[in-house]
Amino acid sequence: MRLEAITWDRLGDLLAERLLDLKPADGSPWPRIAFDGAPAARPGDLARRVSEALRIRGRSSLVVGTEGFLRPASVRLEYGHRDVESYYSGWYDTGALWREVFGPLEAGGDGSVLPDLWDPAADRATRSPKVRLPPGGMLLLHGPFLLRHWFPLDLSVHVALSPGALRRRTPEAEHWTLPAFERYERESDPAGAADVLVRADDPRHPAWGG
Repeated sequence: MRLEAITWDRLGDLLAERLLDLKPADGSPWPRIAFDGAPAARPGDLARRVSEALRIRGRSSLVVGTEGFLRPASVRLEYGHRDVESYYSGWYDTGALWREVFGPLEAGGDGSVLPDLWDPAADRATRSPKVRLPPGGMLLLHGPFLLRHWFPLDLSVHVALSPGALRRRTPEAEHWTLPAFERYERESDPAGAADVLVRADDPRHPAWGG
């Protein structure tokens, strides 16, 4: 894939323009877009930038982060605070994402999405009210490992970091998670699988293609 240098503002605008014409293949009236990437790549920043660009263009969207769907600490940390396998396969409640986020956006759904489920700091349910997306409104989901779950996505964006950049930009206390991202690269090839690839090794000067 050929990549071109771009600014973050311009990238947000171009992605928003592309999404305006996006039609879900399954007949759903709500396009579902993933912004995949390690926390150090900050895919949520790009999702929020695109959301603002869509708002300016008169389109509704809802930004949902998978950090709001972490499992309770008793489950997430059952094998310790630094268990790589648990982090890779068990930290995020994918069942709840299917049920509370993707389910309501299926063809025939009511568009009422739960924006988050669990507060990991307080380790309790958030009790957030559901948000109803109008027809044509877009789900902008961001988080790590999104392209390994077969979510019903209409477009995927992977914000990539080289191994060196990932290590530099990940806090040292979280370096134990790096093998999980190496495994994700091997097993899922997110850079090749995504519809849009963003290289963010230099956070000031991204490049993109797709």
